[in-house]
Amino acid sequence: MQNARRRVGFVLLITCAFASTLMPSAYGQRNVHAVLVATANRKAAPVFHLANSNGKRVQISDFRGKVVLLNFWATECGGCVLEIPSFIELHHAYEAKGFTALGISADIPYEGLKNEHEAWGKVRPFVRSNHVNYPIVMGNDAVIKSYGFASYPATYLIDKSGRIAATYVGIVSKEDVEGNIKRLIAE
Repeated sequence: MQNARRRVGFVLLITCAFASTLMPSAYGQRNVHAVLVATANRKAAPVFHLANSNGKRVQISDFRGKVVLLNFWATECGGCVLEIPSFIELHHAYEAKGFTALGISADIPYEGLKNEHEAWGKVRPFVRSNHVNYPIVMGNDAVIKSYGFASYPATYLIDKSGRIAATYVGIVSKEDVEGNIKRLIAE
């Protein structure tokens, strides 16, 4: 009987140890880096017309002349939630230098929600409680397909001319994205 308990305890210990090694990947790839695409090889960011929480339509061309960190995220996406504080800091640090972060909530497709009203019911309280200081718009399947990523979070750095300069899929390295933002601001 005692040997059986030891075996069960050992199996549980091994199982927990194995599971804990998997936990970091539960939120996707971490510390993602990206190399800036050469200026001549950058492609235009796909166009979108999405509503903010007040119903005002926002499009990528509204930010022409600024460097944009475009982040696709969802309130229930663990990796997305982990990187938002760094985007808040970056927006605060570089907004006066021609930079903005822009969040595209993917709560409708990610959560299987019915409509924007239902999604804003989750997103507004999240934005308030996390003190998100940059604009958020509500995404949809069409805009997600146009950017062509397969997992969350997905982040794009858009240059001042509206072209994709870098792509991150997973939890970004704040230092890497900040370095790329500085380079793009200097262009």
